[in-house]
Amino acid sequence: MENIWQKSYPAGVPAEINPDQYSSLVEMFEETVGKYGDKPAFVNLMTPMSYRELDKKSRDFAAYLQNGLGLKQGDRVALMMPNLLQYPVALFGILRAGLVVVNVNPLYTARELQHQLTDSGSQVILICANFAATLQEALPKTPVRHIIVTELADLCPQPKRFLFNLMIKHVKKMVPPYHLPGAKKLNAVLAIGAKLPLSKPKIKNGDLAFLQYTGGTTGLSKGAMLTHRNVIANILQVTGLAGAAMTADEVLVTALPLYHVFALVASVMFFTRGGTNILITNPRDPEMFIKVIKDAGFTAILGVNTLFNSLLNSPSFKSVNVSRLRFTLSGGMATQPSVAERWQKETGCLILEGYGLTETSPVVSVNPPETPTFTGTVGLPVPSMEISIRDENGKELGLNEPGEICVRGPNVMKGYWQRPDESKKVLTEDGWLLTGDVGQIEDDGRLRIVDRKKDMILVSGFNVYPNEIENIIAAHPGVLEVAVIGVPADATGEAVKAFVVKKDPALTEKQIIEHCRKQMTAYKVPRLVEFRNDLPKSNVGKILRKELRVEVAKPASTKDSESATV
Repeated sequence: MENIWQKSYPAGVPAEINPDQYSSLVEMFEETVGKYGDKPAFVNLMTPMSYRELDKKSRDFAAYLQNGLGLKQGDRVALMMPNLLQYPVALFGILRAGLVVVNVNPLYTARELQHQLTDSGSQVILICANFAATLQEALPKTPVRHIIVTELADLCPQPKRFLFNLMIKHVKKMVPPYHLPGAKKLNAVLAIGAKLPLSKPKIKNGDLAFLQYTGGTTGLSKGAMLTHRNVIANILQVTGLAGAAMTADEVLVTALPLYHVFALVASVMFFTRGGTNILITNPRDPEMFIKVIKDAGFTAILGVNTLFNSLLNSPSFKSVNVSRLRFTLSGGMATQPSVAERWQKETGCLILEGYGLTETSPVVSVNPPETPTFTGTVGLPVPSMEISIRDENGKELGLNEPGEICVRGPNVMKGYWQRPDESKKVLTEDGWLLTGDVGQIEDDGRLRIVDRKKDMILVSGFNVYPNEIENIIAAHPGVLEVAVIGVPADATGEAVKAFVVKKDPALTEKQIIEHCRKQMTAYKVPRLVEFRNDLPKSNVGKILRKELRVEVAKPASTKDSESATV
C-alpha cells in the first residue's frame, strides 16, 4: 500500500529514519549519560538517580557479570522485578556487558517461570526478594547457575533503605520465606563489580539485545528476538513522529512495568531526550499512586485504558496537579472513547493512542502530539514503517477495507528464539510480519484497529467485533468496566455475551440491553449479560477475554457466577 499516511505527518517529521545511526544501544546509552550528567534520570520510592549515577552503577553491574561471573557475549540474563531503580541499572549493565536481557513477569507462577528460564537458557537471574519463593520452586529444572536477589529499597539511601525493607518484609509481610543457597545480594554484587575492570565488547547492531516473551495467547510463550538495531530503530521512529514536541525538561510517569516492551521503549525514548522518569512500583494501589504523582509536576504519563479509568474514578485524583501534563500515551489495549473524553475533560490533555506488538519492538503507529481530538484510531504509521492490509487470501485491500494488518520495517523482530516453525507462520520471506490483527487504513492514512482475529464473533454469518460493543457499553454512565466475548448458540452459531463491572449498583441487565439496542444493529446486541466484581487482567492491566472464554467453556456445575439472558 502506498504510504499515504506520510501526507498527514506534521511538519518536520521524516519519512525515513536511519536505524544504523548507532552501532548499539550501548552507544546510545553512553551518549545520553555523557550529555545529561547530574540530571535525575529515574525516581522511585521518592529517591532520584542521576544519569551519572546510573552510568556508574550499570558499569559496576556489567563488570560483575562479565569478569565476576565469567559470562560470555550473547549469554542470557533474566530480570524479574517490578519498576524499581534496580531495573535500569541491571538493564543497561547487561547490555554494556554484551549480554542479552530476558524480561520476566514477576507475577509468573513457578511453571511459567521455569518455562521461560529454560527456553531462554538464562544462566543468571536478578530477582526481587518478593518473588524469590517462586524461583525456589522453579529452580531445579532450569539452567540458572547464579542468583542475585534485591529488596525493594536497596538503592535508596540509609536509613530509608533499612526501614523500608524492614517494613515490607516484617510488617506488611510481602516477602514470602525462601531458601536460595549461594544467592548474592545486589549491593554486594555492585561493590564487587566496582573493583573489577569492564572490557568493552564489540557489539554489532544486528546482535541480539532482548528475548522479549509474548503473552502466550496461542500456547507456550515464545521469545521474540529483538536486536539492538530493532530497538534503536523503534526509538528513532517514535521520536521522529512524536519527539519534536519533547524537551529535556519532561517528567514521565511510568505506571506500566518496564519488563513490558511498550513501557521499556517509551521510557528509553524519554531517557535519551534527557527526561526524568518516575517509576511506579505498584500501580494497582491508586491512592499511593496518586500520592506519588500529586505534586510531581509531571508532563507525560504512560498507561492503559484500565489505569486511566481507575484514576478517574478515584476521588483523590482531583487533587493531582496536572497543570504541566502535555502527553498521555496509551497502548496495550483499546482506549474507550468514554474514558478518553473524561480524561481530557479532567486533565485538559488528549490521550494519544498507539499500536504495536512485542514482535515490532513494539510501536507500529501512534497519534502525534499535534492531533487535535481523540480519533479512536491508533494514529499514523511511524517513519520507515510499511503497512499492508490483506484479506484471508493474502490479497492487498484498499482504503477503509478491514483485513489483516501486515507490517514491515527495521523494528520487526529477527524471529522467535529457537522456534523456526513459529517464525515461519508469522514472517514472510520478504520480511512482512502477519500480525493477526484486523484493521483498516483510513482516508487520512490513520490506522484503525477493528479487532483481533481470534476475538471476532460470528453471529449468523455476520462478523462482530468485541471492541465496538465494549465501547458502546462503556459509555453507559453506570458501567465501570466491560468485556465482550462470543459464546456458543444453537440458532446463530455464536451469541454475544457481556461481562460488566458496575459503577452504579442499581444498574440492570435490561438497561444495558436497551442502551445497546439504541446504538447497534440487532445481531450485535448482547444476548447475555453477566455482572462481576472485577474482570481478569494481565500484568499491564489489559482485560483478558481469553480467560473469560475459558470460564464459559467450563461445565455449568463449576460456575458460581450469575448471568441473565435478555
